[in-house]
Amino acid sequence: MIKEPLTDAEVDALVEAATVARRNAKAPYSGFQVGAALLAVDGTTFGGCNVESASYGLTVCGERTAVFKAVSEGRRSFRAVAVVTGADEPTSPCGACRQVLWDQCGDIEVVMSTLNGKRERTTLGVLLPRAFELGGEDE
Repeated sequence: MIKEPLTDAEVDALVEAATVARRNAKAPYSGFQVGAALLAVDGTTFGGCNVESASYGLTVCGERTAVFKAVSEGRRSFRAVAVVTGADEPTSPCGACRQVLWDQCGDIEVVMSTLNGKRERTTLGVLLPRAFELGGEDE
């Protein structure tokens, strides 16, 4: 079940945090810099950016960086994620990020934004219908 939708002010703050995180992206191979910001239910925001490797499969996307930072800091409940790119149109998380977000966050709000201010809002459930789940809990 999706949590309470973000207010416009919360969306603005989350997109700004993702924009700031994007500045640290290291994308020498694709040139496609991504920033993400994950909002925990306690109000803490975790930023992440993509970091590419010459062995492309070892690259980590911004969304997964944000998730891993949040989980490694003990957060387990989340409200939303924002993704910011320099593309002309808002870009959704890749399939791997959708699955990791689903595993760790469930059906959260997803805000996709461009640097020029175009935005789309949806939910992870819309982006990842019939998500894969094992059904177990590790806690």
